[in-house]
Amino acid sequence: MTIRHATETDLPAIVAIYNAAIPSRLATADLEPVSVESRRAWFQGRSPAYRPLWVIEQEGIIAGWLSFQSFYGRPAYISTAEISIYIAPAFHHCGLGRQLLTLAISESPNLGLKTLLGFIFAHNHPSLKLFETSGFQSWGHLPQVAELDGVERDLVIMGLRIGEKSEV
Repeated sequence: MTIRHATETDLPAIVAIYNAAIPSRLATADLEPVSVESRRAWFQGRSPAYRPLWVIEQEGIIAGWLSFQSFYGRPAYISTAEISIYIAPAFHHCGLGRQLLTLAISESPNLGLKTLLGFIFAHNHPSLKLFETSGFQSWGHLPQVAELDGVERDLVIMGLRIGEKSEV
């Protein structure tokens, strides 16, 4: 298993993993597959030293990825980032998400980050559990803000202050 910075040649695999998550209606509010071209600007907005995009490989196969996204786009939030994790279906339940999240937490100070956020659908129990067991706490609950196939879904905002002990 290797975790490394993504390169542009990884973008098709990153998009394929993302698109594989859409039908489950658990991990993304996109309802239709996205194209590699539509994600190119997003990819180019990633920076290894500031807002990285990492891939995790198993025997040379990209099995998942984690990205850091600036929060809210205002200067006062410079030390806060939203993280997203996507794992290819064939690699679910292998602990790869935990490895990526653990690395994100440990590398956050090197990226100038003091706060990490995760925006997770309330019905996405595996992701909520992953974040909770990694020290994140529920910082917000937005009821019925998404509609997925005619079903209104809640969004949970999970947060972690880097370097602070949890009170749980």
